Amino acid sequence: MADIVKQILAKPIQLADQVTKAADEATSFKQDCAELKGKAEKLATLLRQAARSSSELYERPTRRIIIDTEQALDRALALVLKCRGNGLVKRVFAIIPTAAVRKMSSQLENSIGDVSWLLRVSTPAEDRGDEYLGLPPIAANEPILCLIWEQIAILITGSLDDRSDAAASLVSLARDNDRYGKLIIEEGGVGPLLKLVKEGKLEGQENAARALGLLGRDPESVKDMIHAGVCSVFAKILKEGPMKVQAVVAWAVSELAAHHPDCQDLFAQNNIIRLLVSHLAFETVQEHSKYAIVSKATSIHQVVLASNNNSYAANNVAHKQVEDDEKSRLPHPLGDRQPYQMHSVVTTTMAMKDQLKQHQQKPSDGANQTNLAKSNGNGTVKQNHVNHHHHQSSVSLPGVNNKGRELEDPDTKAYMKAMAARALWQLAKRNSPICRSITESRALLCFAILVEKGSEEVQYNSAMALTEITAVAELDAELRRAAFKPNSPACKAVIDQLLIIIEKADSDLLIPCIKSIGNLARTFRATETRMISPLVKLLDESEADISREACIALRKFACTDNYLHLDHSKAIISAGGVKHLIQLVYFGEHVQIYALELLSYIALHVPDHEELAQAEVLTVLEWASKQAYLNQDDYIERVLQEAKGRLELYQSRGSRGFH
Repeated sequence: MADIVKQILAKPIQLADQVTKAADEATSFKQDCAELKGKAEKLATLLRQAARSSSELYERPTRRIIIDTEQALDRALALVLKCRGNGLVKRVFAIIPTAAVRKMSSQLENSIGDVSWLLRVSTPAEDRGDEYLGLPPIAANEPILCLIWEQIAILITGSLDDRSDAAASLVSLARDNDRYGKLIIEEGGVGPLLKLVKEGKLEGQENAARALGLLGRDPESVKDMIHAGVCSVFAKILKEGPMKVQAVVAWAVSELAAHHPDCQDLFAQNNIIRLLVSHLAFETVQEHSKYAIVSKATSIHQVVLASNNNSYAANNVAHKQVEDDEKSRLPHPLGDRQPYQMHSVVTTTMAMKDQLKQHQQKPSDGANQTNLAKSNGNGTVKQNHVNHHHHQSSVSLPGVNNKGRELEDPDTKAYMKAMAARALWQLAKRNSPICRSITESRALLCFAILVEKGSEEVQYNSAMALTEITAVAELDAELRRAAFKPNSPACKAVIDQLLIIIEKADSDLLIPCIKSIGNLARTFRATETRMISPLVKLLDESEADISREACIALRKFACTDNYLHLDHSKAIISAGGVKHLIQLVYFGEHVQIYALELLSYIALHVPDHEELAQAEVLTVLEWASKQAYLNQDDYIERVLQEAKGRLELYQSRGSRGFH
């Protein structure tokens, strides 16, 4: 850097010396040339001072100021050379307007001001005291640029406290205007901000991380930040930094991933997915691996069923105490009327799963055999021997520094979880490998618990993360089969919590939960119809957005691509969906097209159903086929025509039976 700056300064220093020498040789306009000479000498002195302190100069304004200074000196030299001529003819052809001399003098004065400001702004704050930097002449037309230069220069040379204040100033600028954010990046602000994230005090790290997040609004800006090493710095903070800084870094990750999805894989390569899941799991999922042991004959699915039926009496007193502790830590958002305690089911199930694995790995271990839990034959688990030596530890992944995390205040912990969930939400968008990494961890269990028990922001971000993961699973059969097995404890926990919210239908989480259930439509068995009725009830909602999402979700159950479309179509009819759909087709503004598509699928798959004839669905479809605005989509028009044909075939024959 210092060598580059010296090279930049070499030519203007030479030009300043040449102006001085040429002014001494002037034979005309001597007074004006003497004035230019004085300013050139002053400028040469400042330029040499800059060359001596080149290692401290901030490169971006240095380049711009020195280029302008060089151009001014070049023009000054040309002007002074015209004053050296002897003889009448040369003087006649070298007429120099007075205004040109004044203008040149003004330009050199501006260059002096610019170089003086450059030297001041590049001096550490403690060395220059309380000196006011002011605005250099070069920034007259764009004062914000000068302010950005000043703050970045402080980031480079200032104390940790001054650098923190400078980062806070950049946060304000980036938040106010996207263009200012681009200028901060163009002027080299990313590197000093990353350095402050690594080296600064707590407040400085937070300010720098927040500034980096705000700078990520533009995809090109994110690319620059990626090249500057933002992924590795963020990974280091998420692993070892203070929780308050980690929370802001997680938010910044979400911002960068949201505005430039190409960086998702780079974050994953730096283990950020694993680190975020660890923060999500901290004090969310608990391990109780020393006291819950089940026999080989007892499946995880049976354990969950037993838990759902409130068969908790078989667990020891310690388990009850842990459950009570978890209840007191985060109040249940549904009060005391929830169908069952999601956290208890999850923790019990995961502990039993761990012990089942251990037992299966050591079938000949006599000590383990004596402590096996015995099944009583009716689906409940009876435990005869319990190992009372148990411990409770927060779930965390290797490599994460947990020291001191338990001592953080509840608000910081909640904010950390909210931002970790937000980051995972943005990282999971349309990215199968990342979704696979998330679902292979305990993140799904964490999301289920946090949607139930977290703060409002934690709940929303967790619900949105589930929506994105299920959206990817809908299109990725391998992920769907691996992560959302019907008998999987994680899958069951997620679906149960989604249905609780859908059944209550009075939460801001309603639409994300509807979308998630719809995305999982292909994972449900023919006998699993409990999600149909709550979705059908939402068709009668006054809010169009909710009715539309319910239609879209039910369409995924009833469409031909779903292997169980026949069973699901019958379930929709049994739940009373036909009358709601007819109302929406006729009168549902912004919902008509979705209701028509769902109704067409139902008519296509079960055209001989008596309720369709009684509701005169054929008449509805005939009316819809004549409405141009409902038939703009070729696919929907084709399904509509096929459904009409099937109804005409079956109902023309069976309609006599209804009279």
